[in-house]
Amino acid sequence: SSVPAAAGSSVVSESAVSWAAGARAVLRCQSPRMVWTQDRLHDRQRVLHWDLRGPGGGPARRLLDLYSAGEQRVYEARDRGRLELSASAFDDGNFSLLIRAVEETDAGLYTCNLHHHYCHLYESLAVRLEVTDGPPATPAYWDGEKEVLAVARGAPALLTCVNRGHVWTDRHVEEAQQVVHWDRQPPGVPHDRADRLLDLYASGERRAYGPLFLRDRVAVGADAFERGDFSLRIEPLEVADEGTYSCHLHHHYCGLHERRVFHLTVAEPHAEPPPRGSPGNGSSHSGAPGPDPTLARGHNVINVIVPESRAHFFQQLGYVLATLLLFILLLVTVLLAARRRRGGYEYSDQKSGKSKGKDVNLAEFAVAAGDQILYRSEDIQLDYKNNILKERAELAHSPLPAKYIDLDKGFRKEYCK
Repeated sequence: SSVPAAAGSSVVSESAVSWAAGARAVLRCQSPRMVWTQDRLHDRQRVLHWDLRGPGGGPARRLLDLYSAGEQRVYEARDRGRLELSASAFDDGNFSLLIRAVEETDAGLYTCNLHHHYCHLYESLAVRLEVTDGPPATPAYWDGEKEVLAVARGAPALLTCVNRGHVWTDRHVEEAQQVVHWDRQPPGVPHDRADRLLDLYASGERRAYGPLFLRDRVAVGADAFERGDFSLRIEPLEVADEGTYSCHLHHHYCGLHERRVFHLTVAEPHAEPPPRGSPGNGSSHSGAPGPDPTLARGHNVINVIVPESRAHFFQQLGYVLATLLLFILLLVTVLLAARRRRGGYEYSDQKSGKSKGKDVNLAEFAVAAGDQILYRSEDIQLDYKNNILKERAELAHSPLPAKYIDLDKGFRKEYCK
């Protein structure tokens, strides 16, 4: 069945296949349109044929051929110089046939046939020509399937055939246009998260991806593009190989985009019965008992996601090293802070210890105070120049007289009033 796909390709087939574990699994993917035939004949891959089938029926006869290299061939001598095609037909896509002077025998069904041998493409366009004795009432009309052209005898007729598809008007580079991909979806993984297994190019280049446990056990024939057979072989098959496999065929020049899907299941290998007389089949009591066939053996599939390139590994390694370096810097900062704080405590302890170790002699302070009192009470005999300086000096060295305050004086005044 043909189901449109989201990736620009169409699913042309979908099948479920099953093999026993340990066997050789082959997923068939073949297409004759993907056969790589390099053009060594001056671009003779594209050919135009004009054929004519008379009004009375019978087989069609070939009128002329035109090759994309420019070579033109007219089959009958009477048509040479009377039938013409544009020399630039394979450049502008105009393959119309011009009949200079229409004759009675020119009436019939004309077919414009385009063949692309490289792309395995075939396109055809039919035009019916009617020859009249006089000017026709309707020169051209559509009968529901093809164009009908009515032309008077002796007048020129132009049978239109135009196809401007790039397949017919452009040359190509085969090696860069053909690509084949093999993808794998583990169970439960959607199509857009599929893993790429293989890339095959017509130039001979091949790229292998996929998980390591499967990469060394898958293969495609070396002559895949020569035979159009891109079947994938898995040997030996393991239980972990279950999943959905898809074969993508891309021929960008020919416009081919197809996808073939395979749902692969792996069954348990069939155990061969032991030969008669061997231990384990009931004929001998010394051997170990054989497996019970009534017990169903299950299996577990573990999907392991492996990075596709080494860059992913180095990226993760960089994250780990950066985290480790940050942790070391943080640890060094904490140690330095703790060491500085401990040094501050020791300095404060030493300072307090020194202050505690020094004894304070209060008697010295008392003696010093007494000395000051005695010193202030001494009468310093100085030779002053005048009495004012002497009076000031005496006031400075003598204690201030006590001031007497009568607290009852104010009270008596109030009482007397």
